[in-house]
Amino acid sequence: MTHRRACLLVAVLGCAAALPVMLCASDNRPSAGVEIMVKGVSQPKFVHNGRLYVEALNGREYAIRLRNPYPVRIAVALSVDGLNTIDARETTAGDARKWVLGPYEIVTISGWQTSQSEARRFEFTTEARSYGAALGKTENLGMITAVFFKERVAVPVPYSSNDERRRQDQGQASPVAPAQEAGAASSRLKAADEYAATGMGRRTDHSVTQVWLDLEDAPSQTVNIRYEFRPQLVRLGILSPTSDPLDRRERARGFDDSFSPVPPHLR
Repeated sequence: MTHRRACLLVAVLGCAAALPVMLCASDNRPSAGVEIMVKGVSQPKFVHNGRLYVEALNGREYAIRLRNPYPVRIAVALSVDGLNTIDARETTAGDARKWVLGPYEIVTISGWQTSQSEARRFEFTTEARSYGAALGKTENLGMITAVFFKERVAVPVPYSSNDERRRQDQGQASPVAPAQEAGAASSRLKAADEYAATGMGRRTDHSVTQVWLDLEDAPSQTVNIRYEFRPQLVRLGILSPTSDPLDRRERARGFDDSFSPVPPHLR
């Protein structure tokens, strides 16, 4: 059954760039791209127990770069901490409002869309200071999810006046996207400072326009990325513990018998 879903088309501004992407002919299943960017640098991903992780840098702004690997338009349902990045609603991926990417396009989403022309930056912070905590929605903190839906390819059919009338009638229908309302704030988990979440940072220009796409019912790909502060990644066994600065200082010593070395850049 065909479904039409409301989506947002990202305008090509400073925080949303369109770039060509080359795909290898040997790719049997093009991989949808999701990168976590800090100051324009893609953050390393770590695979642990079948999940992807990135390190959250407390107090730093970040952005999410999406890549369309397909030769058709796609719509991406993008959530941070379980909240849609467009309207902060908690819905299924199919019912969510989505970001639209052209064939092979790359777009950077830098924050929560707060109006037709503005967004507020994503910012790594603690659970207590998170956007989710401010809304009383804390069940899915620490998770970034992108679900990719391809545009349905039109199948040519013999033309008839009845078909044209039926298409016009369908085009006039006003679709309604259901949304699941959040539960009472009292039922949410208490935020803790040691765990990472995403806050709502400073304002930035980010103009969008609404379009309609006829999407395939099933998503083509789903990407989930967990993020945590370094101490929690160490506890999970994803990163190695760093040496205690006090231990390093306790191993300090005084004189030896050599001369002062000259750093290479001063030679």
